[in-house]
Amino acid sequence: MTDQAVDTSGPATAAGTEEPSGAAPPRFFGRERELKALRDDIERAGLDTLAGRKTARARVLLIAGRPGSGRTALAEELARGLMDSGDYPDGLLRVRLTEPGGAPVPTERTARELLDQLGVTGPPGADGDELSEMVREALAARSALLLLDDAADAEQVDPLLPDNPDCLVVATAQGPLTGIPGVRPCTLGGLDAGSAVQLLARTIGQVRITVDPRTAETLAEVCGGQPAALVMISGWLATHPMASVADVTKQLRELPDDDEQSTGARPLARAFRLVHESLPPIAARILRLLALAPAGLADAHTASALAGCSVSAAQSTLDDFVLLGLLRTDGAELSQYEVPGCLVPLLRALLADRDRPAEIQLARARMLERTVRQLQSCRAVTEPEGSPAGKELAGLPRSLRFPHPEAAAAWLRIRRPALLASARIAVEDGELDTLARRLVAALVRALAVHQGTEAAAPDLYGLHGLVLAVAERRELPREQAAALLNLADLDARTGRTKEALTRYRAALDAGRAAKDPYATGRAMESVGGAYAELGDFHRASDWFGRALAQRLTQDERADEARLYGRLGAVHTYAGRYGEALRNWRAAAAGYRRLGDLPAQARALSEAARVQEYAGRPQEALQTCQEAVEWARQAKDGRLQAALELRLADTLERLGDPAAARLHRSMADRLLGEKGSTCEIRSTSAEN
Repeated sequence: MTDQAVDTSGPATAAGTEEPSGAAPPRFFGRERELKALRDDIERAGLDTLAGRKTARARVLLIAGRPGSGRTALAEELARGLMDSGDYPDGLLRVRLTEPGGAPVPTERTARELLDQLGVTGPPGADGDELSEMVREALAARSALLLLDDAADAEQVDPLLPDNPDCLVVATAQGPLTGIPGVRPCTLGGLDAGSAVQLLARTIGQVRITVDPRTAETLAEVCGGQPAALVMISGWLATHPMASVADVTKQLRELPDDDEQSTGARPLARAFRLVHESLPPIAARILRLLALAPAGLADAHTASALAGCSVSAAQSTLDDFVLLGLLRTDGAELSQYEVPGCLVPLLRALLADRDRPAEIQLARARMLERTVRQLQSCRAVTEPEGSPAGKELAGLPRSLRFPHPEAAAAWLRIRRPALLASARIAVEDGELDTLARRLVAALVRALAVHQGTEAAAPDLYGLHGLVLAVAERRELPREQAAALLNLADLDARTGRTKEALTRYRAALDAGRAAKDPYATGRAMESVGGAYAELGDFHRASDWFGRALAQRLTQDERADEARLYGRLGAVHTYAGRYGEALRNWRAAAAGYRRLGDLPAQARALSEAARVQEYAGRPQEALQTCQEAVEWARQAKDGRLQAALELRLADTLERLGDPAAARLHRSMADRLLGEKGSTCEIRSTSAEN
């Protein structure tokens, strides 16, 4: 067996053994040979160098070992040393490639997470290929260290490898990453006896080791030298001060093995079973239910909802689990508790064996309901005190309220991975669709309020996709239409117009099935907008006309005026100036009936533009003067200034430069500074 680097700062510090709380960085034991070999491997000549070619990609170091072997701890220690040396000034990027339950994380999610750490926003709806290419482009000019934890296979790692030899990739996996050239795995076994005993002593104190050193070595052997097993057993010993090392060694030996598990996995399973069986029944149930924690992340509210106990009791129990090595936490004020990945399969198997399916489903429903209420509180805290949302917030239990919007935003930021995972799990479950829809809706609102729709667009895209999945499964055409419209809007905003068009037409079909006039009208107008973006003005005008006909039958005047304007715009682009002028005039009349003077002025301005295009400058001058007057009555100085400039341009073309100068002077006075005239002229041209 080889030496093992182990991070034992959590249980050891909490148990108050060798080092007081808050002292010293995490201590690692052994692994000197492995660390040296890994560092030497960075400088080792690769196949490209030996062949006389320039290295094209980043070097990949692989640390292989079974779950619980300390592979992640070793990777983190290696990364810590490399970052301290300053060899990678552009920072450390870390991402986990496997879900707690063992499913590989899609490349789209891992690439997007890396982009977030790089400060690059990936477009919403982009696939894994596009996002991984963005990752490689972002790293092309950087010298960064990537830690890719728990890779399932080479197909997960390869798309994320930077095409830059100045970067380094450290990956962890259970086995070799066949398919990535030049990778030699550093394979981990168990702890050697000396390091294992040192780990035990750090947690339980040297005295209990000194009285029976041989038994301590035997205990390490019974645990297979696996760090995760030793951490749990040392935590158990720390919380049972009257038990000897010989006692726990005997108990471990007497536990039967699970024949379905491999020989190498049995020591960890025995240690976990011993700790679980020693817990009080309520605590043991909470531990099992943590297998349901989304993304393996829990807080006191999660545990409280799962178990149906108070938040304070859940908090105390979670802290006890940290002492036992069953959970990890960073100890921050808004700390989350992470279930170690090596324990998740054991927890799930135990949960299925000890708890009834109906109880498990009830616990999951309680957790989702609590999450919905927290999200509602997160959004409501941003509303005025007397608003309906503010009154609803006042009626919530104190434990669910946030003291101020900043606290809510911090909670949302920290819990975001778990919240997104909750939404995915709820939809995949298939039996809690009502709760899933409420959860997604609450999460969409909270993200939009605290992050803004633009910043949250990538997350919103995925959430709308989840809503669509539930709507299709439950045959809910109204919700299906809404989700398709939201997804199509995001597609259109990111330049995927053809994909948006397909979704808009599907939304139209769903809206018709639901007999929803709003959805059908919105879909028809959006189809027209997509065709206009694609330059197919004939189809665009046809769809805008259909949408307008529906609005006319429903007497929706604001929508009518807007659609007349959209028709006027596409007819203008198509060179059908007669049709364009009629529609702009109709839009202006509609806005006049609504009392929207600025919109009326803009519509008249566009009508003047069409008249100029049609070669009727005198009529354009009169229409523009009319638009200026309406803007003046609306007391919209910026709009009036833009129209004054357009009027000046028209007068110049008609050969009246003196009058043109007067209108430009008026525009300057309206703006209050002459330097803004160019900006207004640019805005006017864009409109």
